[in-house]
Amino acid sequence: MEWVKILPSGSDAREKLQENKPQLLIVHGKRICLVKRENQFFAVSDKCTHNGESLSKGMVNFAGEVVCPWHGHQFNLKTGREYQERSADLVTFPIREEDDGLYIGL
Repeated sequence: MEWVKILPSGSDAREKLQENKPQLLIVHGKRICLVKRENQFFAVSDKCTHNGESLSKGMVNFAGEVVCPWHGHQFNLKTGREYQERSADLVTFPIREEDDGLYIGL
């Protein structure tokens, strides 16, 4: 696994990212949906496995799921699992916070 620095620090990330607002992140050509929720960071594939829409255009619901803006498929931010198992699970990416930055594992 390769760890890629995505932000200068965890505190910088907490200031720049809005709570429960998906953010598109492109790392080494991969489209990733990054979310700050309850002071933690989560990263999943940005492409809905149902119809391919960008999940960073969606929202995060009360249960900690990113919701696709097209058809409402709901994916758990921790596991990538679709709530009703109507489509394939998302790829999840680990996030690591270090003194010198916020990193994503690819």
